[in-house]
Amino acid sequence: MKWALSLLGTTALLAGCGAVGNTTESTESDKLQVVTTFYPMYDFTKQVAQDDADVSLLLEAGMEVHSFEPSSQMIAEIEDADVFIYNSPEMETWVPDVLASIDTSDMVVIRASEAITLLEYEGDAHEHDHESEEEDAETGHTHTVDPHVWLDPVLAQTEVTTIAEGLAEADADHAEDYLENAEIYNGKLNELDEAYRAAFDGAENRTFVTQHAAFAYLAARYDLVQMSVTGLNAESEPSAAALATLSDYVKANNISHIYFENNASSQTAETLAEEVGVELAVLSPIEGITEEDQESGSDYISAMLENLEALKKSIN
Repeated sequence: MKWALSLLGTTALLAGCGAVGNTTESTESDKLQVVTTFYPMYDFTKQVAQDDADVSLLLEAGMEVHSFEPSSQMIAEIEDADVFIYNSPEMETWVPDVLASIDTSDMVVIRASEAITLLEYEGDAHEHDHESEEEDAETGHTHTVDPHVWLDPVLAQTEVTTIAEGLAEADADHAEDYLENAEIYNGKLNELDEAYRAAFDGAENRTFVTQHAAFAYLAARYDLVQMSVTGLNAESEPSAAALATLSDYVKANNISHIYFENNASSQTAETLAEEVGVELAVLSPIEGITEEDQESGSDYISAMLENLEALKKSIN
């Protein structure tokens, strides 16, 4: 583990009298120091680590994960960590460059989605326009692979297990605790999965329309159909033709709600909802939960349960 050496202020022992001077010690924690990228990685890691590690979060709620660029201070924080945890290079596109630029020889790097085969993003009729695609190409955000695996409660369990195994590798003294905590938390995630299965069992209307194409894994898990206004990047804009196509689809299929996310602009979804006369509802990709909401008890599972209630407006 990496931590600062304690600074000891001492005076020499006085021969024959045993007197010593005052001493001061650093109060910096000697726990495992873990840096995570965005909220699901943070919450999964906290659930596994409990009090055996200090876990920090780089991206606060409201920061756009897809286009994020870390500051020099954040890069230094990563380099000083014992463990660095991220979802995937397809999500945190900046991670490979950062890891290549720092010394990782004494660090355990955990890609939480490592054991998961990511879905190819095929899109649908509602792709964003050519100009937006060129902008994505310039920034490296081609998004041919969908990274939103944490929104499937079953794949979330796989990520939790991967995180626990990485922490156990980094901190053998607490390895059994990490693995046991992961098993307990995965039990809760399994209950979440069962709640989704029960809610959608026998539903006839299985299509939902979202602003951001973040829910393909969830849709695949529960035999639902996701239709999206924009692509994998929440900040992209659809073309007029794409909006017209989606508008026709919504009208023809009696769609009652269009979902937007709470951390991004809802203008496009609002425009479409007003045009076709449907209601708006929040469906969160859980890329960020504010510190205030966390303090009041919000976490990944509670956010997923809120998503479940929201989806029931369409899936019935």
